[in-house]
Amino acid sequence: MKSSQYPAQDLRRRALAWAVKLKVNPRVVRVQEMRRKWGSCSSAGTVTLATDLLDQDEPFQDYVIVHELLHLRYANHGRMFKALMSAHVPGWRTIEQRQIGDADGASVERRSRKPNGHAR
Repeated sequence: MKSSQYPAQDLRRRALAWAVKLKVNPRVVRVQEMRRKWGSCSSAGTVTLATDLLDQDEPFQDYVIVHELLHLRYANHGRMFKALMSAHVPGWRTIEQRQIGDADGASVERRSRKPNGHAR
């Protein structure tokens, strides 16, 4: 992500751009502190992204953003959900595995934390 004075707003803007591509309409997209998850999507249409996602590379950010936005259409991780993940974030399984398994410099909590609290 490019250097910015307002990185959280930039992440939020990227999420909204992805929402247009995915043809979904989140009620709200917010960026806030999350201790156990990279992101979440409520049944009311609120997508929340963790502030520490700002420290991750763009492919992983896109993985989390797309994953959460797709939950606006599909509540589970079924065949259609996975097909759309593959269509929009090619190699998402590798990105997910690399992030979950990456121990370099990461705390035990972060290393074991799932990207969205319920991946796979």
